Amino acid sequence: MGLSFSHVLLVLVVILIVFGAGKLPSVMADLAKGMRAFRDGMKEGGEEDKPQTLIESPKKDKP
Repeated sequence: MGLSFSHVLLVLVVILIVFGAGKLPSVMADLAKGMRAFRDGMKEGGEEDKPQTLIESPKKDKP
């Protein structure tokens, strides 16, 4: 079950009615900032979960 063009158009019209044409750019900018912060948070969380793989190999003395 996917979204057809008429569904997307209906959602856009409802959003335009609720927020108005003047406020819509600021709402979209805030949404973009929130998405960017979420992605950055996911990247930071993924780096903390990774195990440390820096293992030093023992040095062998050559005879």
